[in-house]
Amino acid sequence: MGRPVAIIGSGQTKHGRRFDVTYPELVKEAVDRVFDSTGISPEDIDGVVSGTMPSMMEGVALTHFYFADVLRSVGKPILKTETCGSTGVSLAITGYYWIASGMADLVLVVGSEKMNEGDSQATMTTVVEPFYQRYFISGAPGIFSMQSQQWSVHYGIPEERVRAAATKLSIDHHNDAFDNPYAHIKKKLTEEEVNNARIITYPVRLWDVCPNSDGACAVIFASEKMAKKISKNPAWVKGVGYSGEEYWFGDSDKVVWQCAIDAAKQAYDMAGIKDPRKELDVAEVYNPFTFQELLYYECFGFCDFGKACDETLKGTFAKGGELPCDPSGGTLCTNPIGATGLNRVAEAALQVTNQAGDHQIPGAKLALAHAMGGVDQYNGIMILGSKL
Repeated sequence: MGRPVAIIGSGQTKHGRRFDVTYPELVKEAVDRVFDSTGISPEDIDGVVSGTMPSMMEGVALTHFYFADVLRSVGKPILKTETCGSTGVSLAITGYYWIASGMADLVLVVGSEKMNEGDSQATMTTVVEPFYQRYFISGAPGIFSMQSQQWSVHYGIPEERVRAAATKLSIDHHNDAFDNPYAHIKKKLTEEEVNNARIITYPVRLWDVCPNSDGACAVIFASEKMAKKISKNPAWVKGVGYSGEEYWFGDSDKVVWQCAIDAAKQAYDMAGIKDPRKELDVAEVYNPFTFQELLYYECFGFCDFGKACDETLKGTFAKGGELPCDPSGGTLCTNPIGATGLNRVAEAALQVTNQAGDHQIPGAKLALAHAMGGVDQYNGIMILGSKL
């Protein structure tokens, strides 16, 4: 397992359409905030982990060199990690292992994206294999549309039941985002607005889809010795899990989704979790599409397979429910892809250290952070706790 590792601070930018700053200036906001939150200086850092979705999203190669000054990485070792949507949690796990291995005591981890200066849909459509998948998948909405339909058909869930659960998630998360000062999309929605919104890729409608966001997130990971020296209230890494599968979308089951199940099992086993729904206090589930969030509830053991709609409509996963999921509004409301998974980690750390402000879940001591990436083929999880 290696040495104990903790998060001692995080910094997020205000997410949205950030035409007020250049891309390096945007990254600098997050980096400055994490150093302000910890009281340490860049000179104390042993190394830096950095990443964006893929570099082609920005049209800038080698972004870790582009940001070298604002990352405070000049003269320090730097690791670059990019796994598309799961980049943020991949960054966090990279930083974790750097500390756990004994190679470093303090590591700065930074994820970022400036999506509104590029064309994210064109990138995600053309990044895949060009002779078959490019035409078949049609970018992220195409993938998640197929996945949601496979899921509902597999379990025989009536279409209106799935729609009702997805609508509840959309309304709840967009409302929750008002309590998150960093969130991008904050909107009071009605059932009629969500149900009658224009179709993106059936059955996905406009308010089922995450936005294009500009933003950055920075987190500092520390060894046990440094965490106890610097922080009075660290968030301890209790478990990590990461799993991937076939590149070709049709070559693996995306309903009983093995890499999601395996990533959760790895993290639960490491953290000693037997009943996640009972033992976790809050979860930041990667939810770029409402339908996919429902599927994750099942793969992560929050409920039985085929029962996510029922539990969602009962309020099990809402703020104030048995296991609140995405009280920050989640990816559905804020999606700077390279930072999005790291936002989940930062939010989970804020929850277990009682620093989440207006979206704090009272008494939260154990939290799950998650992100998905690749061509719908990677899943990564980090479990954070208030106690070592």
